[in-house]
Amino acid sequence: MKNTLGAAAAAVALTLFVGLAASLLLMAAPQALAAADATAISAKAAALDSSWGLIGAALATGLSSLGAGFAVAKVGTAAVGALAEKPELFGRLLIFIGLAEGIAIYGLIVSILILNRLA
Repeated sequence: MKNTLGAAAAAVALTLFVGLAASLLLMAAPQALAAADATAISAKAAALDSSWGLIGAALATGLSSLGAGFAVAKVGTAAVGALAEKPELFGRLLIFIGLAEGIAIYGLIVSILILNRLA
């Protein structure tokens, strides 16, 4: 039991670390692009605005996928247990798992809408 909790904590810590590193890279990208053309001050402001949009899109996708993964893990475990006892519940249980996966798709759609707004 302790090994499972330790592995889960390590996975969460790794996910947070990768998310933080990706956010820092996204924040540094506009400055690197703006440094190539230092004469355009308005381009620098636009790059700063687009960096927040990119961070928002990354958070929408990442957090919704993380939530969907957590939901599918919980619902999937319960579904397999129920399916072992009553195999005729397969269709109903599949709907619950699909609803949990839908969270990630909604986050991806929001991310695409944010990115289309930036272009």
